[in-house]
Amino acid sequence: MSADQIATNLALINWTVLAGLAVGSFTVVVLARLRTDATRGFLAFTALCATGFGFLAWLSDGALPLPGASAALGSVASPVVTDPTFEAPRRAALVVFTVLAAVTTLTIARGGRGAFVGAAGLAAGLGALLFGALTWGGSPGGVAMLAVQLLVLALATGGVFAAMILGHWYLVTPKLPEAPLVMVSRRLLWVIAIQVALFVLWVGIGLGPGSTGPFAALVGPYALFVWLRLLVGLVFPLVVSWAALQTARTRSMESATGLLYINVGTIAAGTILAAGLYFGAGLLV
Repeated sequence: MSADQIATNLALINWTVLAGLAVGSFTVVVLARLRTDATRGFLAFTALCATGFGFLAWLSDGALPLPGASAALGSVASPVVTDPTFEAPRRAALVVFTVLAAVTTLTIARGGRGAFVGAAGLAAGLGALLFGALTWGGSPGGVAMLAVQLLVLALATGGVFAAMILGHWYLVTPKLPEAPLVMVSRRLLWVIAIQVALFVLWVGIGLGPGSTGPFAALVGPYALFVWLRLLVGLVFPLVVSWAALQTARTRSMESATGLLYINVGTIAAGTILAAGLYFGAGLLV
């Protein structure tokens, strides 16, 4: 992958990470508010973080490359085709998400449940991901696969960030029951397991606009990045997530928080690799 091509797709990678952090962490807020006894302070702070990430994602959306930008730079064009029809709806969905996330933050901070506005904000965030898939997915099948990819990337990236924040809350709130962290850690483990299954499916069949055949991604010109995505961004976080879940169950909260810290870095790296391989090479991994 040439330097020009990396530079062209860097904005798209940045959008994927920021949108994932926003939607994924806000998903944890909504679920934890409805299903656990997580503290109001944790929920409000995490919702505030989601608001900030949503605002940054909206700002980065305005700097995304135009269709044909790779060719204009003289580099090898990405196999991903951009449909500008859905750019305005995508940005509008990010604005609505950011506003509703901010309202949810204020509602929770003032003692309200914020169930309705939280659900509406989550719907707007998912809509932004869907419009992203419609923008860069190409064919109907490609849109469906990219929508699934963006969703699981968001749940993993934002979910591990929220789980790490929740782990810190136990350090200052010792009497907080372990159920909230156990639930969030278990859901994170499930999401990463789904990502591993999707990796095997997509690489095994050879899906993606830039794929040349079954398992070709493992030995092709991008093989190093594909293997890093698998080992560093999926397998290692899966093992660490299992360990974090076990330590949370035994109320070893400092250990669980440390493990989640590690997972923040590895899962974020995996998300960056997955986004770079899709937008730069057309590979779903």
